[in-house]
Amino acid sequence: MCGPSLRVKGMAAIRCAAVPDDLVLLADPVLIVQVWAAGLALVAGYVSLQRIVGPGFVWLTAGTSFAIGLAGAFAEGAWLVRLGLVLVVVGLIWARNQLAAGILLSLGGAALTIGTVPEIGWLAALSGTVALGGVTGEMMLGHWYLVDPRLPRSALRLLAVAGIAGLVADSLVLIGIGLPDSGATIAYWVLLATSVVLMVAVIAALRYPAYSGVMAATGLSYLAVLTTLGAIFLGRALAAGLGPFTT
Repeated sequence: MCGPSLRVKGMAAIRCAAVPDDLVLLADPVLIVQVWAAGLALVAGYVSLQRIVGPGFVWLTAGTSFAIGLAGAFAEGAWLVRLGLVLVVVGLIWARNQLAAGILLSLGGAALTIGTVPEIGWLAALSGTVALGGVTGEMMLGHWYLVDPRLPRSALRLLAVAGIAGLVADSLVLIGIGLPDSGATIAYWVLLATSVVLMVAVIAALRYPAYSGVMAATGLSYLAVLTTLGAIFLGRALAAGLGPFTT
């Protein structure tokens, strides 16, 4: 661990910044949903800047981001989280101005992610944001494609790839911290593998030009949201050595 009086250089300094002193914070539900909120805000910002769909998606996604991230605003010294939530709300209000909303939401998502770094380290903050934002954002955006399947599917593929990359990165972070030898760790790997396989199946389903391809992709992403949340929560509890997960 990296105490405040320890002088470190090079890779040791990077590790101290990447991994929190108190590993229990990795499994704090408020911090986990905070990176989830960050991921959704970034997805809303990206979709708005790309002008893929109308303001309805921004209203839904940014509103969800604000709702699940609100708990983090009450923590002591969480000024970046509060700033991020304010930016998300303003972006939501200006959703019809896609350029302004996209910039505001992207800045809000970045602020929410950075706000978790002092507690959980930058590696876990980034991997959690990308994994949860990619998987959940793909599921939510898929509903707009069900209404108009003629929309370009590149955004859905990008979000699915981001979700896979975030899941893999998060597992590497937890391996670096250390996972116990227990049955719960096996359950974690099953959840993680299932999430990745589901997102790969989403990408495969999007290759079919028919309406059924988007419908299948959206349905698979529903399941992926559940397994991804399970993998994130369980994996971080294992790395933190909490409760029954160490035996």
